[in-house]
Amino acid sequence: MAHPDGELATSRACAKAGINMGVSSYANHSVEQITTAGKEIGPIHHVMQLYTMADREKEARIVHRAEAAGCKAIFLTADSPVLGVRYNEWRTGFLPSPGLDNPMIEKTSEQIQQQSHDDGFSSFNSASHSWAREIPWLRSITNMEIWIKGVLTPEDVETAIEYGCDGVVISNHGGRQLDETPATIDVLPACAKAARGRIRIHIDGGIRSGSDIFKALALGAECCWVGRPMLWGLAVRIYHDSRII
Repeated sequence: MAHPDGELATSRACAKAGINMGVSSYANHSVEQITTAGKEIGPIHHVMQLYTMADREKEARIVHRAEAAGCKAIFLTADSPVLGVRYNEWRTGFLPSPGLDNPMIEKTSEQIQQQSHDDGFSSFNSASHSWAREIPWLRSITNMEIWIKGVLTPEDVETAIEYGCDGVVISNHGGRQLDETPATIDVLPACAKAARGRIRIHIDGGIRSGSDIFKALALGAECCWVGRPMLWGLAVRIYHDSRII
């Protein structure tokens, strides 16, 4: 929605900058196209963001496509059993612009336009996901690393370790899922203390500057992820020669 090249431009820019990229299940381009676009510029690692799905066969297809395309890890989103209440979207009747497909979840623009945004999410997402249901199953179908995205408590860090996850992303989904979640930087120290070096910790949420990154690293994270700054760069079309400024 922000730029015609969307994730392709983002992948090229990440490769140019020497940073990694997460591919959304809701991407408007396929994981194969996205990874290829970045690798044509330079070395880059991609990870695949994944929702738990009612259709296990579709979920498995996404995993297998991501692995075949060279993704290094699955980032399983744990904080969205249902879509958050988003009043602005309700008031405006938000839908993605016509012509935008979601190839990874196998939905065409025409199909997307036939449902509300909330109904579109609930129609494929599984609200019954659990550690015991998801992690062993994913281990059985892929050799990629398995990370849990959406962790906010030391207890969930311990559970991720118990289930043999490769890492956790301290995340509150950009503050868009629940209206009472803490800031990720506030819970990071306790989560890092609980980890005690037994599991890798990344963080997202409000990272806007080098000083933000420094604070996160000082408090126990090894890597920061950003989302909105990339969209801002695309939206204003400050894009040239595989760079997003």
